[in-house]
Amino acid sequence: MINWQDEVSKRKESLFEDLYGLLRIPSVKDGQTSEPGAPMGKEIGRALDYMLDLAERDGFRTANLEGYVGYAQLGDSESDDYVAVLGHLDVVAATGDWTSPPYEPTMREGKLFARGAIDDKGPTLAAYYGMKMIKELGLSLQHNVRFIFGTDEESGSRCMARYRETEKLPLAGFTPDADFPIVHAEKGQINTRIMLGKRTSDPSVAVRNVAGQGTAAPWRLLSFFGGGTANMVPKSARAVLTAVETERLSEMAAAYSLYCESRGSKGAARIEAEQLVLSMEGKAAHGMEPELGINAALELVHFLVAHSFQEEAERFLRCVDQYLFEDYAGEALGIASADEISGALTINSGILQYEPDGESFFHINLRYPVTDEASRILEGIAERVGKYGFVIEPPLLKKGHHVAKDHPMIGILQRVYQEMTGLAPVLLSTGGGTYAYHIGNGVAFGPLFPGKTSLAHQADEYIEVEDLLLSAAMYARAIYELANADFHEEE
Repeated sequence: MINWQDEVSKRKESLFEDLYGLLRIPSVKDGQTSEPGAPMGKEIGRALDYMLDLAERDGFRTANLEGYVGYAQLGDSESDDYVAVLGHLDVVAATGDWTSPPYEPTMREGKLFARGAIDDKGPTLAAYYGMKMIKELGLSLQHNVRFIFGTDEESGSRCMARYRETEKLPLAGFTPDADFPIVHAEKGQINTRIMLGKRTSDPSVAVRNVAGQGTAAPWRLLSFFGGGTANMVPKSARAVLTAVETERLSEMAAAYSLYCESRGSKGAARIEAEQLVLSMEGKAAHGMEPELGINAALELVHFLVAHSFQEEAERFLRCVDQYLFEDYAGEALGIASADEISGALTINSGILQYEPDGESFFHINLRYPVTDEASRILEGIAERVGKYGFVIEPPLLKKGHHVAKDHPMIGILQRVYQEMTGLAPVLLSTGGGTYAYHIGNGVAFGPLFPGKTSLAHQADEYIEVEDLLLSAAMYARAIYELANADFHEEE
């Protein structure tokens, strides 16, 4: 019986040497340096060349699909069937304050720090070394193994769209780009702007006057903006307003201070040039987990909605507050749903804007269960926001994805994980997206172990060295067993 961890230990030095070389490449997407053979930019093209050079050095058959994606293949089977491992070589920009340079790999306290250490260069090299070990050990395989190197995972996955155009999809496969044990389901996504139609009545009439007796609105909203990134919970928001009676600005500022105190919110107010500027600070979080953040824009809207503004601003504030404030599940919109496979629907509004002379909208970043339908959700949203004169822009849709729990790949990965860690191999779902979505029978397998913290996309990103080495051993065994599994009866 092969001791995969011993085999990894024998190759530890060379694994890190190769990983360091990849981490030193600042492979951020750059349209300005895009060219034939490097459509995602010069540095991403350099990272792809680096991995294909390693694969040729190690004796794999390689291919480069016009710089969009490349692969290294192991096996002598004449069949065009194969199992796949998918890693991505692009990284997000290294913003924030780093303790050590983000593209100079640094070891501290058992951790390897660098941009891409855990997302996804470290896991990619760990899995690549898993395939490399199988080759060096001369093990026989029923199916070929193809390691696919993607270049655009962080910003649209154009790489995998091109791959699907030209290549047959695998029998099964995994990507080391999420959590352990196994992420077998990815929620569907809806991304779009909900646009406010222009005013249809006198702007001095407040729409909250349900008796129909119009009264002049004492306040006017001059602008509102919150957030800036569609798939993040807004960390900050700002509103500028004025009053018919400007002496009331101090009164509003005082009321805002009381509101912030009562909510435990971080807000500030200042008066300048007969205008009141209100700011709010919240807590950022990923759009797939809005409950973990504090939406600064919605906190500010909830204060403003208690006061009377011009008709168009009223519609904006009331719609946003009624349907989004402290509601991450879509209950108020009538679209809430959940299933056993992937959990509950979540909704985040990451960009909110009101401009009287420009565009006014709120953006939704919605994740829905794999058994739900986007059409049902969009119909429900349209019906409710339409009452306030909002319309939905043509949305960007991504269908849900999942691999059934009785698929043979699932059993193999569960056994590998349980026997090599002693932990329960539970099946997970995510509101995020990985390359697994693009290959049909695909799942995410690691690299983040339960209870561990990930700083992917953040300053001082790292991967724990022992976790990386254990992952490499598990990936080697998983690749070997998948390459000798019988999938055809399940097709």
